[in-house]
Amino acid sequence: MYRELPIALPGTVAWSVDRVGADGAFVLPDGCMDLIWHDGGFLVAGPDTRAHRTTAAGPRAVGLRFAPGLGPRALGIPADEVRDSRIPLQDIWPDGSVRRLADAATRDPLAALAAAVRDRLDPVDLPVEFSIGAHLASGATVAGVASELGWSPRRMHRRSLAAFGYGPKTLARVLRFDRAVAAARSGVGFARVAADAGYADQAHLAREVRALSGITLRQLAGQPGSAAKRST
Repeated sequence: MYRELPIALPGTVAWSVDRVGADGAFVLPDGCMDLIWHDGGFLVAGPDTRAHRTTAAGPRAVGLRFAPGLGPRALGIPADEVRDSRIPLQDIWPDGSVRRLADAATRDPLAALAAAVRDRLDPVDLPVEFSIGAHLASGATVAGVASELGWSPRRMHRRSLAAFGYGPKTLARVLRFDRAVAAARSGVGFARVAADAGYADQAHLAREVRALSGITLRQLAGQPGSAAKRST
C-alpha cells in the first residue's frame, strides 16, 4: 500500500510503500527525482521519459520525491545523468556519507533521508528551475516562462537538461500527462480531461497517454494512485 507522509521540506513529498509485490510497481513519468531506501540500501531514481515496471520486490520502501528542478540540489547530481535510471546512492555520494545514512536508517529510514538532504534545501534559496517546474506543472507554456525570465530558448534548454533531465518541452509534456491522469482518476470525463489539460482533442490525449505509458487512459484511470509513484 502506498502512503504519502508529512515532511517539513520544501517541494518534497515523503512516501512509504508496504508489501511491494513480486511484479513490482507500474511507475509513470512525473518529472520528479527520488531518494529511496529499501532492503537496507539506497537508490536515486532519475526523471523518467516513459512508464516502466520496477523489478525489485520487498516488504517496505520509503522515499523522498523532489519536485521538478529540485532533485539536483537535494542529491548533488545533474538530472540528465540519471534520466530513466535507478542508481545506487553510493555511486553518487561519498562512502562516509552513505555509511552514516545507513546507520541512521536502521532506526528511522524516513527521518534519516530527510536529515541527509535538509541542509541542501534552504527554502529561501531554492533554484530558479524549481519555480520553472511549478509554472509548467500549472499549465504555463514554455515560451511564456522563458519570456518571463528573459531567457533565450538555448539557455532555457541548457538549464533544463541539468535541472529536469530533459528539455522544457519534454517536461511540459510529462507534466501535462501527469495532470491528465490525475484528473481521469478523480472521475473527470475524458473529453473534459483533454480540454482542461490542453490537448487538441480526446484523440490527441489518447495518443499521448499511450506514448508515455504504453497503456490506455481507461486502464490508468482504474489503477490506484500509487501506480504513478516510484517504489524501488
